[in-house]
Amino acid sequence: MLHIDIICVGKIKESYLKDAILEYSKRLSKYCALTITEVADEPISNNLNDNLIDNIKKIESNKMLSHIKKDSFVICLDLKGKQYSSEEFSKKIENISLNNSHISFIIGGSLGIHEDLISKSNELVCFSKMTFPHQLIRVFLLEQLFRAFKISNNETYHK
Repeated sequence: MLHIDIICVGKIKESYLKDAILEYSKRLSKYCALTITEVADEPISNNLNDNLIDNIKKIESNKMLSHIKKDSFVICLDLKGKQYSSEEFSKKIENISLNNSHISFIIGGSLGIHEDLISKSNELVCFSKMTFPHQLIRVFLLEQLFRAFKISNNETYHK
């Protein structure tokens, strides 16, 4: 069975997001082994400068890096990444799983992912050029993974 790890910065506080994450996690259990790992976000001061931003991203990215399994195919969610249709994303997951038993999705904090971690990833994926809270992106990712498995298995799912 394919193992999917979602490694992300920050805890989900909103109950409606927790409920959605729980629901999609249950739905995905039919198709893969899913693990969601949350690392603590760094405090962000009001006096941000480029050095401070880089330092915060580096600390958060190092925390996430420590949770990536050695044999994992790493996908960072990043604005510079490739955008896929749901069908293309499904095919991508299918193709990755032919040669990999683990896929790690990385969701950075509000400042993004440090270049060190981006450079170690196998691929960058962008869900939208619009800006969304990173907590909401977690729900988007779970929904798209569920949709991808439904497509791969020729099962119906609402459009």
